[in-house]
Amino acid sequence: MSAPAPTVNAPHGTRSRAPRLRPARRPGRAAGRPGQRRRSVPLTLVTGLVLLYTLVPLAWLFINATKTQSSLLDSFGLWFSGDFALFSNIADTFTYDDGVFGRWLLNTLMYVALGAGGATFLAVLGGYALAKYDFPGKRGVFAVVIGAVAVPGTALAVPTFLMFSEMGLTNTPWAVIIPSLISPFGLYLMWVFASEAIPTELLEAARIDGSGEIGTFFRVALPMLAPGIVTVSLFTIVATWNNYFLPLIMIKDPDWYPLTLGLNAWNSQASTAGGEAIFNLVITGSLLTIVPLIAAFLLLQRYWQSGLAAGSVKG
Repeated sequence: MSAPAPTVNAPHGTRSRAPRLRPARRPGRAAGRPGQRRRSVPLTLVTGLVLLYTLVPLAWLFINATKTQSSLLDSFGLWFSGDFALFSNIADTFTYDDGVFGRWLLNTLMYVALGAGGATFLAVLGGYALAKYDFPGKRGVFAVVIGAVAVPGTALAVPTFLMFSEMGLTNTPWAVIIPSLISPFGLYLMWVFASEAIPTELLEAARIDGSGEIGTFFRVALPMLAPGIVTVSLFTIVATWNNYFLPLIMIKDPDWYPLTLGLNAWNSQASTAGGEAIFNLVITGSLLTIVPLIAAFLLLQRYWQSGLAAGSVKG
């Protein structure tokens, strides 16, 4: 026999049945449910336009890097034409003019390693110190850093040239490396990141255990700063890799050109008297130039995404 239905006491001895349980609705059917994702058509359209704006130039660059000089001028820019000449164009790019493209590539790598690497190192040291130490004039330093971020680099190019000219450093690699060591935005980013990523209590515990300031920085603070370091490194690497105006006014010797100046010289070659048009090599060289940057972003995206999000959500 089945058990009788439960009853509840009611006034005047009446009998009341237990309330019936209604079946729960499925989570996805209720409109406006908390946590439910809503699709925005305008936002999707804007995102699609941004995606096209980003990918179409890359597609144009790759497609035209597969064409010869003759088919490049006689075909539609967003479709293939003639023989697939990508590999022959790459070989010609590295062998043209006694292999000067390889020299420009090594110069760019040197400027990035010394300039961007040094800028990241200084930004990490300065950002950590500004975030975790108190000293007189700290507010003034903050104002200077914010002001430096707002000043465009082109506004400082001419004064920098005059100063380096007086020191006899123009037309040398140091004229590009030394200005690249200063990154106000990288310093500010590391300042904000270190303020949120490193608990002050952890540093105090390390000092109580007898760790010195240098040891505390390298053993305790530096591993926590890894996402911020990668983010600042990517910003400084891209800025140094794509730097054009500073080398333009500082460097006159083609042997010290970075890739930006070298490819521009090749592109301008067709407009000179007796110059040879090598637009296919310019396009192929431009494709080779952006490949390392794309690879760096794809390989390090999880680090720089977390670095950009640091401080946006406070627990």
